[in-house]
Amino acid sequence: MAESQFPTGHLPEIAFLGRSNVGKSSLLNAIVGEKAAKVSSTPGRTRAINFFELKDERRVGRIVLADLPGYGFAKISKSISAEWPKFIEPYMSAREELKFCICLVDSNIGVQESDLVLLEWLRSAGRDFVVVATKVDRLSGNVRTRNLLALKKGLEVDDILAVSAKTSYGLKELWARVEAAAE
Repeated sequence: MAESQFPTGHLPEIAFLGRSNVGKSSLLNAIVGEKAAKVSSTPGRTRAINFFELKDERRVGRIVLADLPGYGFAKISKSISAEWPKFIEPYMSAREELKFCICLVDSNIGVQESDLVLLEWLRSAGRDFVVVATKVDRLSGNVRTRNLLALKKGLEVDDILAVSAKTSYGLKELWARVEAAAE
């Protein structure tokens, strides 16, 4: 994917980032309200930046959601994953339309080194972001509280949004963040 293939409408863009199998596509579909992004049982199927333009005049007008390839667990060839930095890094560092990054972490899994690297990169690049803990529907109340506190501490963030694409838990709060960033 070359930079020339990125959208050219100068609409605000919101990027969805996270490890493979964290639920990026499921969360995108839950936010959009339809099956826009393909959900696969095999991690690492997203191999390019997929852009989804939303036209909802009742909310923020038009925005673009960007689904980036996952990192970490994906079972793909080294030659494919070696190509990712060639288009992901320029998109993340220089894209003026990119207004906000949604960094997804699995609420069932502790802090991973790859998540720390991503957040450090976003901080150093001066990108606005929020950490979103996915799959919270799989946790009981006490375990959810404990895991979210551990993630906040381990990722060194003040705020984590807990969401579930399956039950829609936390989606209104996440959408409010998207709207605020897109204005």
